[in-house]
Amino acid sequence: MCGIAGICNPGRSPEVLVSRMIAVMRHRGPDASGIFLDADMAMGHARLSIIDLGGGTQPICNEDGTLWIVYNGEIFNYPELRTLLLKKGHVFRTATDTEVLVHLYEEYGSDALSMVNGQFAFAIWDTRKKELFLARDRVGIRPLFYTRNDNRLVFASEIKAIFQDPAIKRELDLQALKQIFTFWTTVGDRTAFKDVHELRPGHFMVFRDGKIVEEKAYWSLPFYQKEERWQGTFGEACEELRELLLDAVRLRLRADVPVGAYLSGGLDSSIITSLISSRFDNNLRTFSVGFDESPFDETLFQDEMVRFLGTGHTNRRIKNTDIRDNLPKVIWHCEKPLLRTAPVPLFILSKVVSDNSFKIVLTGEGADEIFGGYNIFKEAKIRRFWANQPESRVRPLLLEKLYPYIFQNPARERTFLQKFYGVDAADSEDPFFSHGIRWKNTGRNVMFFSEDVTTALTSYHPDQELKAVLPDGFNGRDYLAKAQYLETSIFLSNYLLSSQGDRVAMANSVEMRVPFLDFRVIDFAMRLPPQWKIKALNEKYILKKTFAGNLPPRITNRPKHPYRAPIQDVFFQNLPGYADHLLSDRYLKKTGIFDPGKTGFLVAKFRKKHKLGESETENMALTGIISTQLLYQQFMEDFHIADITNFEVNKIIRLN
Repeated sequence: MCGIAGICNPGRSPEVLVSRMIAVMRHRGPDASGIFLDADMAMGHARLSIIDLGGGTQPICNEDGTLWIVYNGEIFNYPELRTLLLKKGHVFRTATDTEVLVHLYEEYGSDALSMVNGQFAFAIWDTRKKELFLARDRVGIRPLFYTRNDNRLVFASEIKAIFQDPAIKRELDLQALKQIFTFWTTVGDRTAFKDVHELRPGHFMVFRDGKIVEEKAYWSLPFYQKEERWQGTFGEACEELRELLLDAVRLRLRADVPVGAYLSGGLDSSIITSLISSRFDNNLRTFSVGFDESPFDETLFQDEMVRFLGTGHTNRRIKNTDIRDNLPKVIWHCEKPLLRTAPVPLFILSKVVSDNSFKIVLTGEGADEIFGGYNIFKEAKIRRFWANQPESRVRPLLLEKLYPYIFQNPARERTFLQKFYGVDAADSEDPFFSHGIRWKNTGRNVMFFSEDVTTALTSYHPDQELKAVLPDGFNGRDYLAKAQYLETSIFLSNYLLSSQGDRVAMANSVEMRVPFLDFRVIDFAMRLPPQWKIKALNEKYILKKTFAGNLPPRITNRPKHPYRAPIQDVFFQNLPGYADHLLSDRYLKKTGIFDPGKTGFLVAKFRKKHKLGESETENMALTGIISTQLLYQQFMEDFHIADITNFEVNKIIRLN
């Protein structure tokens, strides 16, 4: 995996600027670097060598040098595509998937995207047409950002690289902040910075003559009507799922370097590790995090899987001080505010992986979204059932089966739960029926915005922007399909695969691969009847049945335990020095984002020496405020242009 950057119509001193852009991303590719320059384009690449270790330094071109590519990602079916292209007469100079991709584009144009099985973001410069082609993988595993500046287009794998260009203004996008404080992340092509956009997953873009001439989706999460769904038996579906996932794992083990795996102790990562260990690699190395706070810790389940599989294993215990100390680094790499601390332990874990000389890990990410693993899906099912009889006193009691640990005071908690999730018959027509309650609850934290920010956002409603980009016929989908679309297109793509995925892993030069997000597995899952994913309130039912024989029963049958990290106690008593500064009245007034009085009241609660029962919403508010202030400090106040004095570029291509 790598980092890419470039400027179309670069102006003066393009080599220096592109060098700075790739230098600031050297964590994404510490093994080599390269630059392409002609009168109309400057492109750079920082390489993390995975395939063809000695011959894959980019940029790379086609046979006649008319197409040049910089590429971040992996095309897992590249050997098969290479064979196809050789039969069509293409000539290869390297053994890389990068060269396969540029030849595939030469042969098929944008239609090549539907042929590749992988995770990628890339740019191809056509020297004849003076045309730039940008593309991103189907679900957004790899990032790609861009901005317009007069007739220039500046793009990169990370926003900090774009900001190496002094002509690009650095300014927080207030509407994006409201999205983050509602949905946990931005939606559409927004980023936390004004006028800096992210190419959406499953999209490509063409830039020519100083303007974007085309931006188009080549893939979106599929939806199938009842008559289009799986027509075989449940047993046949289980067999198909087993073969598809096994092949997805096989493809993602293709590399010229060792491959490890994350093992959380949950169902999904346990399935992936069991398939690797039993079918491909008996010496598999696994990695995990544990927590000193028991509600977050899954070490017992991790240890059970390690004993069951016999893998070599490394567990990194995470202390609250680790989270406090590393949050600033994580914000620098994630480039957006966070409402949870969960990315921080994964940042620390990726450092452990790197220190053990691994560049690749397979993970179980994506299974919850496509096979119905989250409580939010079951909540929607219960609330839909309840909405048929809103006056029922019995139907809402099903919610207690999702959260049995809440009811220390059953009478009080039952009243709260029923009020929180309350429905009426009309609610089920809301396109955001599954997620609206959560978003409304999280969205209360906009109350901490300053008066000026609140005034500026008075007429802006994030849900309206989200409604505008929903697929045609969205309300005609079943409840689970709607919930899965929202969870996948927002939370998975823009948060889990970003802040908990690429950004924290690549910060330590580690590439994550996600077999459950093979597009063939996704398509298969979307064809299944909803009741095969969630049977009654049993989540991921078909996944459990298919792989029950691969796992210990306690792993297969354990209740869903979402990955979370401590928030409350991280900042509960002794705020770290950087947070003291960021939350001071003086600095709050300087940034102008949050109200000093309201923020001070919240901080005072957390400074108390005994727990006052801060709510989950308040925990997220504190994390969100600190991380936003950090973002401002790092990118608005203390941003530095990369020093390239000792930065060596290994390959420079200059075309007159």
